[in-house]
Amino acid sequence: MPTLPPPGAIPPQDQPHRHRPLAESFGSDAERYDRTRPPYPDALVRRIIAAAPGRGAPGVLDVLDVGAGTGIEARQFRAAGCTVLGVEPDPRMAGFARRSGVEVEEATFEAWDGAGRRFDAVVSGQAWHWVDPVVGAAKAAEVLRPGGRLAVFWNVARPPAGAAEAFAAVYDRVAPDSLGARAHRLPTAALAGYSTVFDRAADGIRQAGAFGEPERWRFDWRRRYSRDEWLDQLPTQGDHGRLPPAVLAAVLAGVGAAVDALGGAFTMEYSAVVVTAALDGDG
Repeated sequence: MPTLPPPGAIPPQDQPHRHRPLAESFGSDAERYDRTRPPYPDALVRRIIAAAPGRGAPGVLDVLDVGAGTGIEARQFRAAGCTVLGVEPDPRMAGFARRSGVEVEEATFEAWDGAGRRFDAVVSGQAWHWVDPVVGAAKAAEVLRPGGRLAVFWNVARPPAGAAEAFAAVYDRVAPDSLGARAHRLPTAALAGYSTVFDRAADGIRQAGAFGEPERWRFDWRRRYSRDEWLDQLPTQGDHGRLPPAVLAAVLAGVGAAVDALGGAFTMEYSAVVVTAALDGDG
């Protein structure tokens, strides 16, 4: 479940799925990634399950999780009664997911062999931007049952204005060329900044020619972070894991001081956005 680069971090003419070194950099500390990364709203999981066809009791689905990472969303779908198979190219992330009880096969989704298997839903949490959007949608169509659903989703974080300004000042001072700096220079309307990501996913689904018109669902939620909780998560974001140790230490010290100045904690607003479509006809 690797992180989406901040909008503007990759040239518009390029495609995120071609940036494999960044895509595969998040497994360097899989335990921290799994411990600190936020899950998805239960309402999101329930709605995807309700919109997929299923073969037995309501809500009992066979789910394929693309870019399963450490298994965060896979465990959520399992807890809701689904059978889940993950596909994950990073062996470090896949190994962690297996240790948490998730079945995972190691491959990029484009190269993965479905071996004739069929699923009620193909999902992807915080990872579809690393998949070729047209090839991925076509591959999903191949492995879905009639009426099956493709649902790809992202958590979009929006720090409060005071925190965003303080964090931006830290990055501008100590890591001005990092992805983190570019992300914190964006307007506070993060959803608008991510619209190209959602549009790219929807366009890929349309171009695959096998699905109905894509829909977009949004689920707003929030989480309170203490200073230590936020600093624990920060190295898993963007290119933080690839910064020189001294630069990362300076970022953490500066952000920590900024959170202290806010009273030692802050509330992050999240919007979980789903781009989804059902397989047309008989698939």
